[in-house]
Amino acid sequence: MSRFLPLTIRFANGGSMVVSTIADAKKALNGAWKDKEAPDYLAAARLVDNAMAGICRPAVAFAAFKKAAARQGLLKPADPSAALTMLDQLWSRDRKKPPA
Repeated sequence: MSRFLPLTIRFANGGSMVVSTIADAKKALNGAWKDKEAPDYLAAARLVDNAMAGICRPAVAFAAFKKAAARQGLLKPADPSAALTMLDQLWSRDRKKPPA
């Protein structure tokens, strides 16, 4: 199964887990969500099951999972990567230089 950029999910009961595969998403859907009857949650659960059965593209299922988690406020904000932080610092430094 495809790997995706990892998402950190913080469950309604305070627990958390990192989700980066469809199998992880399936496991996370069994965790403590705020509303397991919400339409986004139900769609994500259906699409993740379909992806595991090979009848849905994993990217579609993972996107639905991410949307459901975001709607319920379960996504923990990701820190920028070290490379992105370095690029931001270089860009800021270059902008401060006077034109030649």
